[in-house]
Amino acid sequence: MNLTYEQKYQLLFGLFQKIRDTLDLDEIMAHILDTIQSILPYDAAGIFALNQALVLDDSPPTSNLIAGMYWRGYDPRPTDDEMLTHGKGIIGHVIASGTSVVAPDVRLDRYYVEGRPETLSEIAVPILRGERTLGALNLESDRLAAYNENDLEVLQFFADAAAIALEKAILHRQLLEKELLDKQLELAKDVQTHLLPMAAPSLPGYDIAGICIPAEEIGGDYYDFFFLPDGRLGIAVADVSGHGIAAALAMSAFRVLLRSHTQDHLGLSPIASAINKQLPESTGGRHFITMVYCVLDPAQGRVNFISCGHPAPCRLQADGGCELLKKNGPAFGIYPEANYQAGENTLAPGEILVLYTDGVVELENPTGQAFGMARLTQAVQSYRSLPAGALVQKIIAETQAFSDNQACLDDFTLVVVKRV
Repeated sequence: MNLTYEQKYQLLFGLFQKIRDTLDLDEIMAHILDTIQSILPYDAAGIFALNQALVLDDSPPTSNLIAGMYWRGYDPRPTDDEMLTHGKGIIGHVIASGTSVVAPDVRLDRYYVEGRPETLSEIAVPILRGERTLGALNLESDRLAAYNENDLEVLQFFADAAAIALEKAILHRQLLEKELLDKQLELAKDVQTHLLPMAAPSLPGYDIAGICIPAEEIGGDYYDFFFLPDGRLGIAVADVSGHGIAAALAMSAFRVLLRSHTQDHLGLSPIASAINKQLPESTGGRHFITMVYCVLDPAQGRVNFISCGHPAPCRLQADGGCELLKKNGPAFGIYPEANYQAGENTLAPGEILVLYTDGVVELENPTGQAFGMARLTQAVQSYRSLPAGALVQKIIAETQAFSDNQACLDDFTLVVVKRV
């Protein structure tokens, strides 16, 4: 059978009228098969697609190569059906090759695999999306030679309509999923923002500031200030492996552990050991976290500190010297048992303590050179007379100028503590 342009237009218009208000794939495919039946009668028909093409399908995960999107006239297919599981038969051949098949007598066709015993003739055409074959549209008849080469054009016309409908539904689903993902990202970003300090602590004799700039919408860096029961100030900077929502969740779990243990009057080494043991239970062992944690005694300027796989804090002395507070153990989440040792130092009047993540010192310029520790200490020394908040902004400006304003590949977190 051949269709005139007028007939094609009428068929297309009729299909459009039926499917324009729905994105339900089953409903759309039913309309297509209804329309086909009025032109090319069949005893069984099906619209099949590669499972990998239906990446947005709501059906449960399956090991089948081919998904039966919609069919009529077939008995329920067994779980070991060769066509669905391995892509055998005329339908599988059409999908694999992207070519059409007309079988006047299926018993003589080399590709045929029996789907229903009554079938004597079959016709199948590929469902194409651009140059990619998504699936096949298949008709079967209980009569011999029910279809011929002239019917291919008609059936391909409907296969194209099925491809358009499928793409329409997939695009709509993608938009819905993107909208949902955007909402989830926004929620995660909001949650993470509230994990960071709303303001620097007010501590007589000290000027403190901190900032965290995520490389992506959701970062994996964290800094915190919290007063301990004895009046000392806890200062933490941490970095979780990876980025995105999973990293943010891991950092949330870490924050809970850190804040919980710091209120228990434990020493720094026991706190680190407890977090290292408990963190994998909260993250599933998929992330490791580096941390530097300092406890400042404001009256004496004494700083107790511990570093767990993290860059060492820097104490900039009033005469321009720089001392790294090195007391390093492994990052959390790598070794079930780890030995952490704390250190002690003193922040004298006029001195500055700088805590940071590797995103600060490893930021590169266009030639691949890292900003480095020397440039960081030089920037702090150059602007040390500024208030802590202004000093942080100057360091950010220095790193941006050095990198020629290239986008950060890692989160950028910096804390400055000045004893004034």
